Amino acid sequence: MATNTTHNFPTRQFPLFGLPHLVPGLFLTGVITALAVWVGDIPWVAGLGLGALTLAILLGIVVGNTLYPWLQPSCHGGVQFAKQRLLRLGIILYGFRLTFQQIADVGTTGIIIDALTLTTTFLLACWLGKRVFGLDSHTTMLIGAGSSICGAAAVMATEPVLKADANKVAVAVSTVVVFGTLAIFAYPWLYHLNEQFQWLPFNQETFGIFTGSTIHEVAQVVAAGHAIGPDAENAAVISKMIRVMMLAPFLVVLSGFISRSRSTGNAGEKAEKSAITIPWFAVLFIAVAGLNSFDLIPATLVKHLITADTWMLAMAMAALGLTTHISAVRQAGIKPILLATLLFIWLIVGGTVINLLVQHFL
Repeated sequence: MATNTTHNFPTRQFPLFGLPHLVPGLFLTGVITALAVWVGDIPWVAGLGLGALTLAILLGIVVGNTLYPWLQPSCHGGVQFAKQRLLRLGIILYGFRLTFQQIADVGTTGIIIDALTLTTTFLLACWLGKRVFGLDSHTTMLIGAGSSICGAAAVMATEPVLKADANKVAVAVSTVVVFGTLAIFAYPWLYHLNEQFQWLPFNQETFGIFTGSTIHEVAQVVAAGHAIGPDAENAAVISKMIRVMMLAPFLVVLSGFISRSRSTGNAGEKAEKSAITIPWFAVLFIAVAGLNSFDLIPATLVKHLITADTWMLAMAMAALGLTTHISAVRQAGIKPILLATLLFIWLIVGGTVINLLVQHFL
């Protein structure tokens, strides 16, 4: 078995004339992605809510800690390209999965529920991570983003804003996998339990909104909603997509906060104000969703673009897995898992309270 010792190659810019240099790494991430897509289409795997993104990073970690140390000299450039450029392009194209009409379908109630759930979960993550567990801000924010917005995709979209290490990203993604998978089985059980004893005034549609506003990944939301019923599944997916759409404003606000924090941290030097770095891929993500809302692009082409987007994001996840060392994840310890556990409990308990209060007053 290969050791976890890999060389730190200089980060390259990726001009088009350097494309041949990228081919081996892109081919490797493409093969891992193809395997992840194939495994994800197996019915019992799909039933677990393990989508192509999650499977790609898991397979990438396996290859990254066995074969990749020998392949790294030839594959490094392409792997870095997938982890950086393909990720941003994938986030932009993710907008083709959404339309502004979906917001209207859920209405003001769903938007307020999603906004409150996102805000409270992320702020709670930041407070618990730093004050209670003493974790670094990058790990805390990545876990908070994954729990509060849209799982692995949110973690990957937040990484360029924070400029976080691959190992910290992998730790955050692992918490999404663990607790999102647990939610797939827990939520249908909670729904049927409540249906039997009538503790809370949930029907399929309102429980679907609760499901979409609190479960991590889109695939996990689909799996849990499907297990409850068709009305729950439809409401859950729309609620989840609104939450996904909040990713762009979240990244812009987070970027502004980080820029302000960095400028404050340099108080000893010239009081030179740090410019806010706008994550343009997040802005373009919203623009693409807006374009998709007008039905200007043929449905067949949109379907192909969504397929291409899935492959791009999965290749980025595979690249992340390839550059993740198990030893570094182990060194993170139990604290990230404890943080994610408390956030999962909050999403169920606090999410229930938020859903019921908003539905009661609106």
